[in-house]
Amino acid sequence: MNMTHYMELLAVNQPWNLLIFMGVPVVLAETLAITELYLLFTRLRSGFVHSLNRAAGLIVGVYFIGVIGYLLTTAVVPITQAGEWRTAIDVIAVGSYLIGGLPLIYIAAQELGWVNRGADAEHKMKVHATCVALFLVFGHIAMIAGMLDPSLLSGGTATEQAMPMSHSH
Repeated sequence: MNMTHYMELLAVNQPWNLLIFMGVPVVLAETLAITELYLLFTRLRSGFVHSLNRAAGLIVGVYFIGVIGYLLTTAVVPITQAGEWRTAIDVIAVGSYLIGGLPLIYIAAQELGWVNRGADAEHKMKVHATCVALFLVFGHIAMIAGMLDPSLLSGGTATEQAMPMSHSH
């Protein structure tokens, strides 16, 4: 079966790639999303859930810096240079995954005081919630596109090619 580079990345080197590129980031992001909802309803600005929310936001944002940097250098650039994208579905899946990490990085930057330093707590909460929503949208686009057969857009001619990183990573 033809598959996107996104799905191939998750399928090779089991279970490590699945854990590194899906398990860890999704657990952290879902923790962030669930605690975000709790904080939005309660308006609490302290306590365990608030601390968990901040920690998850910091960790997942920093984590995605590494993931994005790694995937850009070991997959996106080599695949692009070799002209090996498997139709627009493939580009959408990988691109959405990478773009989905950007709002999480922004959350970490806000938690570290690098952005929105002078903003009040209400504004910061709105930014946080917006970034979580953006991550969820792009993450789901990546998952849906990633599960599609890329040959749907090429009349069944997409080729199965190994990712440059599929041997040992």
